[in-house]
Amino acid sequence: MEFAEVVRRRRMVRNYDPDRPVPPEVVDRLLEHAVRAPSAGFSQGWGFLVLEDAADRARFWAATSPDGAEQAMTNWLAGMSRAPLIVVPHSNRSAYLDRYAEPDKGWTDRDAARWPVPYWDVDAGMAALMMLLTAVDEGLGACFFGIPPERTAAYREEFGVPGEFVPVGALTIGYRAPDRRSPSLKRGRRPQTEVIHRGRWSG
Repeated sequence: MEFAEVVRRRRMVRNYDPDRPVPPEVVDRLLEHAVRAPSAGFSQGWGFLVLEDAADRARFWAATSPDGAEQAMTNWLAGMSRAPLIVVPHSNRSAYLDRYAEPDKGWTDRDAARWPVPYWDVDAGMAALMMLLTAVDEGLGACFFGIPPERTAAYREEFGVPGEFVPVGALTIGYRAPDRRSPSLKRGRRPQTEVIHRGRWSG
């Protein structure tokens, strides 16, 4: 598929065919492309939890779903939980602070305040985007979503995630089933004239 077509077709998919697993070679390509994402200083401080087994995926949803979920959340979970593959990308701030304390960078104090934004999270997000685009290229659907903050501790405990790794979100991946497009799309895409500023922002 041409790259422009991949970008055009990318959207968040929230319902999947539970009877069509993602082939192992496709899972491998998703992850191979994820680790090709850029990272500051080539720190590569990410980590990926891959859940393919039905029991593991059930544990994920049990650990991360809000208690007493409202009907809208219940409907959302019904489609999302059919995905045969979940990948959770994590960021690791310490890997970046350590990397930039090395001689070629020289920030020996490991001060996170030196960073204009948390690049560890940015880079993990770019790895997630690589997987979203790869899914489209492979004829799959995918959705990136957050783990509720109040459920992060339960998620960590359930899957033994080390303390230095922070989940930046999660991806469901699989073959699409009919789903309802997000009502947010009714807002329309903002025109480029509102979001792109050439030469100067304003005034």
